[in-house]
Amino acid sequence: MDSRYAELMVASNYSFLRGASHPEEMVATAAMLGYRALAITDRDSVSGIVRGHTAAKAAGVQFIPAARLDIMGGLSLLVYPENLTAYGHLCQVLSLGKRRAPKGACHLWLDDVLAAGVADNWRVIVVPPASLGGVFQKSLTRVSRVVSGRVYLAGQFLYRGDDNRRLSALDELGRAAGAPMVAVNDVHAHSPARRPLQDVQACIREGCTIHEAGYRLHANGERHLKSPEEMARLFHDYPDAINRTLEIAAACTFSLDELRYVYPADPVPGGRTPQQELVRLTEQGAKNRYPDGVPDKVRKQVSHELSLINDLGFAPYFLSVHDLVDFANKRGILCQGRGSAANSAVCYCLGITAVDPAHIDLLFERFVSAERDEPPDIDVDFESGRREEVIQHVYEKYGRERSGMTATIITYRTKSALRETGKALGL
Repeated sequence: MDSRYAELMVASNYSFLRGASHPEEMVATAAMLGYRALAITDRDSVSGIVRGHTAAKAAGVQFIPAARLDIMGGLSLLVYPENLTAYGHLCQVLSLGKRRAPKGACHLWLDDVLAAGVADNWRVIVVPPASLGGVFQKSLTRVSRVVSGRVYLAGQFLYRGDDNRRLSALDELGRAAGAPMVAVNDVHAHSPARRPLQDVQACIREGCTIHEAGYRLHANGERHLKSPEEMARLFHDYPDAINRTLEIAAACTFSLDELRYVYPADPVPGGRTPQQELVRLTEQGAKNRYPDGVPDKVRKQVSHELSLINDLGFAPYFLSVHDLVDFANKRGILCQGRGSAANSAVCYCLGITAVDPAHIDLLFERFVSAERDEPPDIDVDFESGRREEVIQHVYEKYGRERSGMTATIITYRTKSALRETGKALGL
């Protein structure tokens, strides 16, 4: 029996109050079990894939960045981008759904997902509902028609008592719709030992106690990572469903390592290139900083920095930061650059930082280095009472659809975890 297997339906703890294990725990267990590949498919989110990707690189397991899209009306799709372009499409769809919904929600319709050929470079698994009625069959056929040759139907063995009959019905339905069945386990934990935590999470999510939860809990503790041999045993009548997990894994070659930030191309006056404009602004700023003449030490440092910035293509980034600082200064908004950017003579000349390089020994490579292969980090603090003005300037200049704020993840700490667990247990 061929025991090779890739698990393609995994909800980590980034599916808030649903998944009971960290992405790192999922990956470590997948490596121990000998999986060919693992996909994290959190609900309407790609938040957990960074930690999963990092852990998978260390464990030597293929990691597939993916997401579960819960469509308005009840349909759910597992989406696996095959390449960088397809990943971009996935992020665009998620952004669309989140921008039109209240915080914490995502409103997507099937037309959103299938519009404009978005799904051309996706592998898609359709998650069947409890009832395989005519409405679902029509939706499955529609998805299969648009994502021709790349759509599958999820087959799950959930120990409900009717699994064999249901798998037979799904296999037949998938063949008729052109969406062959693929084996998944709808994983919510890396180990069956997390079942109590799953139940507590469900109670917190539903606002009830464990005594009132009833069918709002999983019917059993089987939604954990199983060995390839166990999955092959469960699907022994449908070996192709196991093999299709490997087919999807082989097609999805995209890795987060391919991501590179593309700096905004701000319009530059006079037909100059971004580098030429940066040189002009730096020279102009140096004259303002040193009205009695630029010291030789500073001049040499500026020349060195500009040369390295040019080689690495970072000029647009410096221009963008300068634009924000210039906007703040013209509006009388207090601001100050800090951190490793203080090591830069160019940042001082541009007015981003206030540390005079003539009076300290700089180590510019702490700020920008060709060996690190990563963009510089310029931290600028704006006065809290007027920070919103700067944010609105960014939106107005670049557009809301091209601007984003860094997200932070709030986690339970000891006191809040004990409090919520106590409520769930009826204390």
